[in-house]
Amino acid sequence: MPLTLRSNRSTLTQFLIEERRRYPNASGDFNALILDVALACKGIAKAVAFGELAGLGGNYAADTGGSVNVQGETQKKLDVLSNDVFMQRTEWAGNLAGMASEEMETPYQIPKQYPRGKYLIVFDPLDGSSNIDVNVSVGSIFSILRAPADVIDSGRDVVDADFFQPGSQQVAAGYALYGPTTQLVLTVGDGVNGFTLDPNLGEFMLTHQNMRIPEDTQEFAINASNARFWEAPVKRYVDECLAGKTGARGKDFNMRWIASMVAEAHRILMRGGVFLYPRDSKDPSKPGRLRLLYEANPVGMIMEQAGGRASTGEVPMMGVQPTSLHQRIGFVFGSKNEVERIERYHHEPAPAQFENPLFHERSLFRD
Repeated sequence: MPLTLRSNRSTLTQFLIEERRRYPNASGDFNALILDVALACKGIAKAVAFGELAGLGGNYAADTGGSVNVQGETQKKLDVLSNDVFMQRTEWAGNLAGMASEEMETPYQIPKQYPRGKYLIVFDPLDGSSNIDVNVSVGSIFSILRAPADVIDSGRDVVDADFFQPGSQQVAAGYALYGPTTQLVLTVGDGVNGFTLDPNLGEFMLTHQNMRIPEDTQEFAINASNARFWEAPVKRYVDECLAGKTGARGKDFNMRWIASMVAEAHRILMRGGVFLYPRDSKDPSKPGRLRLLYEANPVGMIMEQAGGRASTGEVPMMGVQPTSLHQRIGFVFGSKNEVERIERYHHEPAPAQFENPLFHERSLFRD
């Protein structure tokens, strides 16, 4: 049976033009930047699709004598390639004053031969890259900010502090998911829309309009191997979910864990759920595992624009003031009522007696 594609869908370009028409004085720089980001995502999607066929599997260190990024993580070949693609596709057009990435210790300066613009971009070029070699979905995450006025006026080089803007000041945020289809999810501060890459046209087509997250859910995602390091409110929440209908919640939950935050976020955006990567005691030097500027803030903006909630577990994520470029933080996001419950557990006294049935001596894993 021949494949029939709908021909009346809007392209990403058409969508952005419609958005711009609401602001007659807009210069068009913002739209051009978004389209450059989309082009970078197309390039990364192609590289991910070829994978080992193009010699892009495995660690970058294996062929180069060793490379570890600023996070202390061994870089994958596709990490390095994806970072280069993001820079090359966005540096030249005159829309950016500077950029910052998970893969670079300091801000990247726009080369002198290119004009400088009024926006900043921060990005994780390939989130979930530990999953590349096992063919699990990965993605790219980005956040767009306005550059400080003195950067725009003087054209000076950007410094770390120029990026220290709370999530509430983001102009736009999005992610690309490289899965069975390549999808771009975008918010420009007026809801969340999803675009699917048409491989025949090479265009992102609007396929998911005004995406919304259900306020209630029966799914949660957390790395249960870290249970012994969790704080009491997180243990309480997870135990109540695991107790199901016989417990305090009175309903059964399903647990998911992909270890690719883009994939987790997309599942929650499509059908609800809650994701927890909370602060824990595993490494006291790290007040969380995920990065505030280029993971938590952009995903948090998307969640809140879709009717969900994003939090540190204690306070709203969008209000957190960054203090360093690669700042780590605990992150909880998803269905509004569940995230608010987790926040409430952090602020109310713990129950007088608390047991953890999953990891107790007589547990689900023992008779």
